[in-house]
Amino acid sequence: MIYQAKARKLVLPDGSQYFGQSFGRETGSRVCELVFNTSPVGYQEILSDPSYTDQFVVMAYPLIGNYGINQDDFETARPTIGGLIVRDYNDSPSNFRSRYSLSRVMQAFEIPGMTGADTRELVRRIRKEGTSKALLTDADTPSEEAMKILRETELPTDAVSRVSRKYRENYYNVGARYHIAAIDLGMKENILRSLLRRGCSLTVFPWNATAEEVAACRPDGVFLSNGPGDPTDVKEAIELVRTLRGKYPVFGICLGHQIISLACGASTYKLKFGHRGGNHPVRNLLTGRIEITSQNHSYAVEEDSLAGTGLTVTHRNLLDGTVEGVSCEADRIFSVQYHPESSPGPHDSAYLFDEFLKLMESS
Repeated sequence: MIYQAKARKLVLPDGSQYFGQSFGRETGSRVCELVFNTSPVGYQEILSDPSYTDQFVVMAYPLIGNYGINQDDFETARPTIGGLIVRDYNDSPSNFRSRYSLSRVMQAFEIPGMTGADTRELVRRIRKEGTSKALLTDADTPSEEAMKILRETELPTDAVSRVSRKYRENYYNVGARYHIAAIDLGMKENILRSLLRRGCSLTVFPWNATAEEVAACRPDGVFLSNGPGDPTDVKEAIELVRTLRGKYPVFGICLGHQIISLACGASTYKLKFGHRGGNHPVRNLLTGRIEITSQNHSYAVEEDSLAGTGLTVTHRNLLDGTVEGVSCEADRIFSVQYHPESSPGPHDSAYLFDEFLKLMESS
């Protein structure tokens, strides 16, 4: 192995310990929420998706690292994922686009990883018991000390403010038909690429932008991005949508979907183990079409709470029946729980960006 492997362990709140070897950052202790992802490919996008801030991601697919890391597929310039737990890490990638090994990139951003863990058991456990805090630490950390760290460490609630850009940024397209005000709640780069490819210009605002600041750029529509954490913690974005409702076409995805629902008077709740992967089937209730979608979220919209909000359910998850999309035709608002930019795939839901353009055209 090229990287320096050290003995590591993952400790859960009930005292269970899973042992393995390090890759990425080799030493130190870190407490994060333990979740899993079922995607067989796309670990670079997962590593760099801001929605995974403060989370240890257990990769259900066993072989990770085999095609390396390239320059083009990062979803953010500075990844904030808590760490990766894998079954079989490969540090000798083979791919013509590869420039670095996964471990080298994780070392650069001080992201810990552990290989050799029984990820099959971990996934089954999370599905049965739900997500929880976990500690990744050196294998020789005494059990009493590990449990003390785990008990006393609180997971932060300011993830969106840490991953959102700090200042307004402009992205221009010569001859653009539409100018979009995009609210960065932890935005993936492929969202920007998806809108720029469609000839839009964008003004991207930080998470706490005010309605006055957004209105001052005279947008044709407002977009709310994906992002990490509990949507009820992002009160500034909720108030923004509440103020702008009915004034502009509004489109939200993932956390943006939850923010829109909260702003309209609905409520959200935390799922037992969330939705994370690239193979979640969703039915479009407007067309009857089934889309295979890319998802990454811990929270969902409470369907019963939509009564009286003006929002109707447009998409439904076929695995557990949860709400995956809502809309209000009168206020020109719609949102989906999944990721239609779908980097690295599938691409069934890319049409939603076109629907947003149509909504701005008809306004």
